[in-house]
Amino acid sequence: MAPTSTKSFTRVYPRAHNHRLSSRSAGAEWRALGWLARHPLFLLALAALIGALVLAGPLVTGCVLGGLLLIGGLWGRCHPATFDRWAAPLLRPAWRRWTAYRGRRWAAVLADCELARENRRTGRLVVPRLLRVRSSSPSIDTLYVRPARGQDLRTWTDRADALADALTAHRVAITRTRPGVLAIVVEREMPFDHVIPAPDIPSDSADVDLSALDVGDNEHGQPFTLRVLGTHVLVAGASGSGKGSLLWAPMRAMGPAIRDGLIRLWVIDLKGGAETSRGAPLFHRHAPTMTDALRVLHDVRDVLKQRQEHMRANNLRRLDVSADWPLDVVVIDEMAMLTAYGERSDVRDALRLLAELLTQGRACLISVMGYVQEPSKDVVDVRELFPTRVCLGVTAASHVDMVLGEGARERGALADEIPGDPRHAGIGFVIDQGSRLPVRFRAAYVSDTEIDELVDRCAPVPRLRALAPSDQDETDDSGRAV
Repeated sequence: MAPTSTKSFTRVYPRAHNHRLSSRSAGAEWRALGWLARHPLFLLALAALIGALVLAGPLVTGCVLGGLLLIGGLWGRCHPATFDRWAAPLLRPAWRRWTAYRGRRWAAVLADCELARENRRTGRLVVPRLLRVRSSSPSIDTLYVRPARGQDLRTWTDRADALADALTAHRVAITRTRPGVLAIVVEREMPFDHVIPAPDIPSDSADVDLSALDVGDNEHGQPFTLRVLGTHVLVAGASGSGKGSLLWAPMRAMGPAIRDGLIRLWVIDLKGGAETSRGAPLFHRHAPTMTDALRVLHDVRDVLKQRQEHMRANNLRRLDVSADWPLDVVVIDEMAMLTAYGERSDVRDALRLLAELLTQGRACLISVMGYVQEPSKDVVDVRELFPTRVCLGVTAASHVDMVLGEGARERGALADEIPGDPRHAGIGFVIDQGSRLPVRFRAAYVSDTEIDELVDRCAPVPRLRALAPSDQDETDDSGRAV
């Protein structure tokens, strides 16, 4: 007799947690719809193209597209300055987004750098989302990324060097812009691998453009110019960053106007005058001590008041540069010695006089050019009164925004990443006043021989005239040349 088999009559009930989410990933069609929702411009462009093909036909549509490409190419070739300023910042990010940072390549780069991880439940690769690409210049891209869950700023900064190598970039800097969003500044290359020669001295004062002095080259291969008429200039940079280039190069560009009495240089150098004494014959006044500096500031303030009185009496809103009304340029080498590190009473007087010149001087043909190593508010209390600001290589990331304005570093002004060796002296950033984007430049190097050439050719000759006995007490520091 065969043994009877015992069967289990236990009823199987559904498990209480069988409602958990499926481990299957969303279908490709849903991912495609999500992608289109995040990129509506692509959908609009596709719809516009289809509409043009239906309404105008392929021939007309092709001719229009070809004409637009031709116009863009001719614009870029014939007038690169305006193309780089207006069109390139719009076209370049789109090109980079769909080439260097396209989906699968971006995922592969992050996976190789251990910044993408596998979802243990679904087995899919979780890739930090690239939200936006900005490209302010040919050599710098800014990527806005939403990191994967569980990642923070340190996760990314620890892998910055690996990410730079994976992107074949010169350098990568990463900051946190807001909760859940990182800004990755990709410096693709260093555009300046050679020293910029000193600008030629113009042959005549009529050739001097005080609104655009040629002092170097920018990263687009165009002249980098500096305005001195109707503005004040602050140059910040660590020791050895090349501030001297932005002191002497403008003087070379202004040389004939200095010689002809159209520009007067009032130079304050509280490091004993050692770094500026070579050009002393060019200067209207030279102040190597705090006492001399305060006297110079007082005298320039007196010129300001005299000119304001003249303008009020003659119902003038501004003055034009002439031999009678020269442009007075106050050059302050190492402002911290004047505004922070001196005796408290001297610093207070200097700040008061500087504030008067900076707030009232532009209409009266008075410009201030200040040079400083540490641009914090404690050191340069009048920093915000300088409309034109230039940032050379600095030692802290916070210094960049102090000089160029909030968010400048995030937009690509990596001045704190500029190497401090002499091979990179003179490299810095300014903010383009039209696009508000940072532009990298390199100031021209001016040697001692070229300073001597400037002095020999452009030192002003004293203007002499016979004085009546009653005129003996007159000085030549009034607003008008004597």
